Amino acid sequence: MDKGNLTLTFPKDARLLQASDYKKVFDRVDIKVGNQYFLCLTRKNPFNQPRLGLIIAKKQVKLAVGRNRIKRIVRDSFRCHKNNIPNLDIIFLSRNQIDTLDNHSLHQELEKLWLRLKKKSHSQSVDKASLCG
Repeated sequence: MDKGNLTLTFPKDARLLQASDYKKVFDRVDIKVGNQYFLCLTRKNPFNQPRLGLIIAKKQVKLAVGRNRIKRIVRDSFRCHKNNIPNLDIIFLSRNQIDTLDNHSLHQELEKLWLRLKKKSHSQSVDKASLCG
């Protein structure tokens, strides 16, 4: 496959892998986006792509099968939308009742999330530009 084409993979460099990566986001959150099912904390990153980290707590989703289903759907949605997401480190945190969503509903909620994230990131960069200029 030609590297110039849009790829829909989820390589290691598109993931938050180390505790230090998560700590940087938790220490200075730029944007918060969420709903009753999940919360996303983001921070700008110096890389040429967004990166995703997942925290699906046992407290919210008791069974490993459910946690794995949610992680799989979030990763898949991120993979499909990563070309439209700004260069951010994103931590996806589950909330109560996320396990009540079926796959289709979770995909719909994630679609809304990526749109809101893109809008908030754009409006925040416009606000900072107007303060500097």
